Amino acid sequence: MNHLLRIYRRAASALSHLQSPMLLAVRLYWGFQFAQTGWGKLHNLAKITAFFASLNIPFPGINAPFVSTLEFVGGILLMIGLFSRPIALLLAGNMLVAYWTADREALTSIFSDPGKFYVADPYTFLFASLMVLIFGAGFLAADTYLAKRLRVGE
Repeated sequence: MNHLLRIYRRAASALSHLQSPMLLAVRLYWGFQFAQTGWGKLHNLAKITAFFASLNIPFPGINAPFVSTLEFVGGILLMIGLFSRPIALLLAGNMLVAYWTADREALTSIFSDPGKFYVADPYTFLFASLMVLIFGAGFLAADTYLAKRLRVGE
């Protein structure tokens, strides 16, 4: 039994070294996707404002530029790995609002018909945001670099 436990511990240790590169890949890919989406929205604010109004989102004239900027700047910050958890929290909240307003049927069928939930547009964005929120930015991030620099000065 001890032999199996040693094998398990070695395998777990080896796999844990993949966490940071995986988080980097998630941050780079989904950060770019968020930034690209936000950039597109920023360049079509009138259309996005009208869409938000059609979804009965309050104050669409304020929320459309806010969400567009959040996605654009938040995506860039995710790629860099700067303020990763606060940005991931805001982006996850943004995706939950997107589910609630634009894909409510998918959101409410999460348990009865999970397939609807998984294929909805916000799903992968929400999942990526939650990964960064829960696991952090990983070793290869500006957050990690800054944390090390600040600890050295203590």
